[in-house]
Amino acid sequence: MRRIDLLRHGESQWSNGYLRGSIDDELSVLGWAQMSASIQSQLEQGCPWQAVFSSPLQRCRLFAEDVAKQQQRALYLDPNLQEIHFGDWEGESTQALYDRIPSQLAEFWQQPTQFTPPNGEPLLVFQQRVLSAIQHIHQQMVQSNLQHALVVTHGGVIKLLKTIALAQPLDRLLSMSAELGQLHHFELDVDAALYYQGIAK
Repeated sequence: MRRIDLLRHGESQWSNGYLRGSIDDELSVLGWAQMSASIQSQLEQGCPWQAVFSSPLQRCRLFAEDVAKQQQRALYLDPNLQEIHFGDWEGESTQALYDRIPSQLAEFWQQPTQFTPPNGEPLLVFQQRVLSAIQHIHQQMVQSNLQHALVVTHGGVIKLLKTIALAQPLDRLLSMSAELGQLHHFELDVDAALYYQGIAK
């Protein structure tokens, strides 16, 4: 079994109620502190990660670059680790969408496999690319003989992987928890199948 720890980015400019899947917004000072606090106990025991993988969006990438540099670890950027793209809803607040198109928003929250925001990324396409990213991470770990890696990514990615690892219906994805700056432990078997091990304490 190989271990990957998925760190969600912290608070960013658009965190407060806005859908910003592909928007490349910056971390706030609080967001950086949230991420630092989540990995602090791991670093205090000696950095466990042998490599760092990250979404290229700056709310993930800049922190990943800092960790990789400070701990002298290899950094791999993968666009397949980016957040789901919300199409015409990008940059919209959920409150504005609720006020304007409540039934569509409800459909998306309740059955994301059946409803895609206009010009957005279908959930099954998102699932395919995220699983492709995990397969690539696993391959890189095998090739480089790595046992433990840090993955800096987004809430939707973590929720999707939790849903899969816990064998839950895909429509339950949006009810999964993945708080800002939170670190989640997963294990990968030889076939890159996922097992969820919980939140870092």
